Amino acid sequence: MTKSWDAEAYEVLPDGVVIVDADQCVAVLNSAAARLLGTSRDAAVGANYRSVLPIIDAAGRDWWTCSRPFDGLAIRTGQPERLLTLQPTAGGAPRELLVAASYHRDSDRRVEALVVTLRDASARDRQDRSRSDLISTVAHELRSPLTGVKGFAATLLAKWDRFTDEQRKLMIQTIDADADRVTRLISELLDVSRIDAGRLEMRRQVVDIAAAARSVLDRHIAAGEAPDRFTLSATGELPEMWADPDKVRQVFGNLVENGLRHGEGVVTIAIEPYDDGAAVTVSDEGPGIPPEVLSRVFTKFWRDSKRGGTGLGLYIVKGLVEAHGGAIQVTSGPEGGAQFRFTLPAGAPSFV
Repeated sequence: MTKSWDAEAYEVLPDGVVIVDADQCVAVLNSAAARLLGTSRDAAVGANYRSVLPIIDAAGRDWWTCSRPFDGLAIRTGQPERLLTLQPTAGGAPRELLVAASYHRDSDRRVEALVVTLRDASARDRQDRSRSDLISTVAHELRSPLTGVKGFAATLLAKWDRFTDEQRKLMIQTIDADADRVTRLISELLDVSRIDAGRLEMRRQVVDIAAAARSVLDRHIAAGEAPDRFTLSATGELPEMWADPDKVRQVFGNLVENGLRHGEGVVTIAIEPYDDGAAVTVSDEGPGIPPEVLSRVFTKFWRDSKRGGTGLGLYIVKGLVEAHGGAIQVTSGPEGGAQFRFTLPAGAPSFV
């Protein structure tokens, strides 16, 4: 008896799925698989699986001849994922795919269904590049402050008596500042990990948005920035805003830091009511962001080529704003400079 398959159930899967029946014919091919194989469901269903999936290994051998899913060892339950090459029969360009197979056997150990999953190998390449970028970024950002910490600590230990109290204090302050840089980097990496995994914890309470912005500006002024480098304006009456105060301050902190690092002139924060919440605009008077790169600003590791930084700050800002149910966008200001505008809904209490 031919087994019936609910083909529509596989449409929601992001990976390609091909199910081959006991007659070695394709019974199910979802849209993702059709796209990867460059075929259609109508053309594939009912055809022999080897004609639909002409794949070879790194040595150029036909993979199905090597793996023998239907007449190979009866104890096999499948094949682990591996990189194989699709050889289109219509003369198209070869394409690398990550292919895995699972064998479903009947009581006599005969294969009644071969389930093949397909993924574009370029997705793994992007993941590998992202990991390499992360390692490179972390190594670069950690090396400078740790070199300072090691150097000053070793100097103090070896030559303590040769320095005045003022010189010792200056070196210890430098060590403290470099340790803060390391702490900030580790915090950024943890934030990115939580955002990627969808594990951000929101501890909502009533937040004064303007006061949160002011506290960030006050911290920069206390660190030596000129007070006239900042402008804060709040117009209209906001509803009672329920948000995570630490994360709101982090959003302001990252955007203001971005304006100071990459912009010029005055950094302006403007707060106003928006729908049932608030809208905030953070702008600077610098050269702005070229239109061709605006779409990449909130991606991981995007950095202005002229200045340093981890390239994680704006990615974190986007994740924190969206975790509150808000949205953020970046444009060029009417008089130049970069202009970031984000919205936050009024929200509700959280009992996390």
